[in-house]
Amino acid sequence: MSADAGAVAARAASVDIRWTAVSPLAGLLPRNEADAVAANEVAARDVAACEGLLQWVIVHPLQLQTFEQATEFLKQPRCVGIKIHPEEHGYPIREFGTQLFEFAAQHDAVVLAHSGDPLSLPADFIGPADAFPNVKLILAHLGNGGGAAGNPTLQVAAIQESRKGNVFVDTSSARSITPGLVEWAVSEIGAERILFGSDTPLYSVAMQRARIDSAEIDDLDKRRILWQNASDLLGIEEIEQC
Repeated sequence: MSADAGAVAARAASVDIRWTAVSPLAGLLPRNEADAVAANEVAARDVAACEGLLQWVIVHPLQLQTFEQATEFLKQPRCVGIKIHPEEHGYPIREFGTQLFEFAAQHDAVVLAHSGDPLSLPADFIGPADAFPNVKLILAHLGNGGGAAGNPTLQVAAIQESRKGNVFVDTSSARSITPGLVEWAVSEIGAERILFGSDTPLYSVAMQRARIDSAEIDDLDKRRILWQNASDLLGIEEIEQC
């Protein structure tokens, strides 16, 4: 369920994906034991050496050095934002959200957050997201609601609850491939709030791409999900000019 940077980039390129924003699994696993600082350093070197990759720098509120690290990494053009993962790092977002979002706000950073499990319920992100409206939050894993038997509506409901227009969701879940979920999400919150995500290399990037290509939505909405929303949020055109 892993791959090196070159394999991730090659798999993406094989289905015409130009850029993949990544964070290192070594910074998340083993659960509650990962060294996010060391993993961020390795990821930065790998991303710099591999065409087609961008970096999410992991920030871990129980490893304070990651805040200093992120301050420096976010100055680099290929570091597009902050990754947080309450589940693997063992902290509840409802207790640490203000600290994390205040830090992100100081850097006008985009935040990608694992969401849908007990420590990372989508609704628990909304208070901090509303309090720091310059932070753009992407709730990862459309449809993830505590496993296959869980509630697939949690991310969409959280976006509907948010008040500042700064909360988005990505499609990087196994649940997103079920019939009707992507289409329902578009009807509820609009394609403008949805970004393509693959969770590669955990899932097949080609499969995730095919789900959006074959979605029962119009071509403009597909373009927004597959490219335009990410380009706007992450400043892809500026990166390409560097």
